[in-house]
Amino acid sequence: MKRKIARIVTTVAVMLGVGFSSIATVKAGEDNYTYTYDYWGDVQESPDAYTVAQVFDYSALGIDRNLKAPESLFVKGNIVYLCDTGNNRILELERTGSDSFRMVREITEIKGAEPSTFNGPSDIAVDDDGDMFIADRENNRVLRVDKDLNFKMQFTRPSDQAIDSEMTFRPDKIVVDTAGRIYCESTGINKGLLKFEEDGVFSGFVGATRVSYNFMDYLWKRFASQEQRAQMVSFVPTEYDNVYIDKEGFIYAVAGGLDEEDLKDETVDAVRKLNLMGNDILVRNGEYPVYGDLYMGGAGGITGPSYFKDVTVLDNDIYICLDQNRGRLFGYDDQGRMVYAFGGNGNQAGYFRKAVSIEHMDNDLMVLDQLDGTITLFIPTHYGQLIYDAMAHFDVGEYDESQACWEQVKMLNGNYELAYIGIGRNLLSKKQYKESMEYFEVKYDDENYSRAFAQYRKQWIREHIVTILVLIAVLAIVPMAIGKVFSLKEEIDNADIFKLRR
Repeated sequence: MKRKIARIVTTVAVMLGVGFSSIATVKAGEDNYTYTYDYWGDVQESPDAYTVAQVFDYSALGIDRNLKAPESLFVKGNIVYLCDTGNNRILELERTGSDSFRMVREITEIKGAEPSTFNGPSDIAVDDDGDMFIADRENNRVLRVDKDLNFKMQFTRPSDQAIDSEMTFRPDKIVVDTAGRIYCESTGINKGLLKFEEDGVFSGFVGATRVSYNFMDYLWKRFASQEQRAQMVSFVPTEYDNVYIDKEGFIYAVAGGLDEEDLKDETVDAVRKLNLMGNDILVRNGEYPVYGDLYMGGAGGITGPSYFKDVTVLDNDIYICLDQNRGRLFGYDDQGRMVYAFGGNGNQAGYFRKAVSIEHMDNDLMVLDQLDGTITLFIPTHYGQLIYDAMAHFDVGEYDESQACWEQVKMLNGNYELAYIGIGRNLLSKKQYKESMEYFEVKYDDENYSRAFAQYRKQWIREHIVTILVLIAVLAIVPMAIGKVFSLKEEIDNADIFKLRR
């Protein structure tokens, strides 16, 4: 009931307070598949933030044969590295135009390594010196090679008591920071990311997920017999599915395979942002948790929550999570608010059969489809670029330019909450506190509204301080004066009575 009333109030406020002329109704057409969620959790159709530039198969990429079960993309500059896992090779591709690539080389063998060939290469990372770090999963190693493919060193299963003897080192995903430290996600090891120093020394685990359990199950397990406990599910941390390191060195990790019960548990996160200490510092100020779709119906035979298979982070701190379950891309800003969601399962351009990896080059996105063996290149539309421009202007203090971009976004999509919040933040930065409060109120941004109100209150007090002091003085002096008058009058009356008696 509260939200129904809020819906009516918001509609009236938008029409009267913010301006009726700015409201635009977005009606999805056949080619429109972008959406967001509003304050009430309703799906709001949106103009497309991205459009498909091209879908590249092996021939369009200049490759000699079909990709076979490819698993990962990595971008360095204008070079794309593709792990063609089933063919035991890594392909190096150069982007030569807005929608074109050329084959640079095919990597199948490492000079000086033993064995010299790959067996299921699942991921790759490249540092600023050109050294390549390759997760050679079925060979149970991570290789470090120079740009000329000369073997430098390898990382194998650590001999550490923290790793159980039955755990096999099968490196699946890796990232490398600017200091040369390697963070590795290994299949079957759920203690967090394995951290190796630049010299190859294993230095422990980073960012283990918090253990989730049902209290009644835990209580029962405490009193169950050994045989009963052996048949019960163990309370263990969740494994990560993928990792990405941003420009500032923070590691974004995603965990797929969560069910609805997991998502109800506040200790379980589909996305985490890890600092050097392994602590999760992801900001979650959005109206809803960061786990993709809010609704988990069975449309098309697909059920359950979103399965975040991969993540990439743009330079403007927007991170995009790839949902393998429904083939969608979910973009969130640095506050955890959804920026856009688009995509789906299917055979046409912009849809996927089994999306497994996402990367970006500037603001362009690339998604790898494992079953089709294709790379889909997405480029921002005018609408999407306006959103990015608005954020970029705000970050460098160009508030007028940022507000102008948000105004254009609002004209294109009057339902877009971030446009109202963005305008409010710009007005707040320009010390137009009362005006900013109107925009925050419309979209129920409590935190920013409170900040604006606190500043507006200070501003109002400063502007009216003289009046306030005068009123205080009047309120203090007038009663005293009235009391003095009555006191004098009483003295005079008493004096007159005394004279009459004499």
